Amino acid sequence: MTRIVAGALGGRRIAAPPGAGTRPTSDRVREALFSAVQSEVDLDGARFADLYAGSGAVGLEAMSRGAAHVLLVESDPRAARAIRENVAALRAAPAVRLVTGKVATVLAAGCDGDPYDVVFADPPYALPDADLTAVLAALVDGGWLAPRALVVVERSSRTGPVGWVEGVTAQRSRRYGETTLWYGRRS
Repeated sequence: MTRIVAGALGGRRIAAPPGAGTRPTSDRVREALFSAVQSEVDLDGARFADLYAGSGAVGLEAMSRGAAHVLLVESDPRAARAIRENVAALRAAPAVRLVTGKVATVLAAGCDGDPYDVVFADPPYALPDADLTAVLAALVDGGWLAPRALVVVERSSRTGPVGWVEGVTAQRSRRYGETTLWYGRRS
């Protein structure tokens, strides 16, 4: 089990999906992520998207810290089930919405509402760079990003830099052991 680190739901435990198919973002990395995000974006009332959501821990953390609307996108049925259980246990609906499907397919359909202030993507470490680039392009092309939106990508520290697309400017990266967070800004 993992936990919500801070905010209104700080300390609450959430279930992780069974099996080795997901790799939850560690508490340490989530703390660092939200420290960086909150230094740049006021989460109070923000719209936050968590792509490849796994247990939903990052998106639920955003809600706990004040995000008004959180979108969780996950394709694995076991992970989606864990997300539903976590959302119910935390009484997070209707602020948190789960869309079950492949991230590329969901993004290709275009944003059906207001764009997002922060998008966090934690794809499988084995996801080819070209597929990640296509996801980033779909965020821009599909209207998912608010002006000056922050985009954060979690990748293995063994991979090269994120191939940011036109419309998103690279900002920085931070390494935490086997994990690196890459930050970009909608331009």
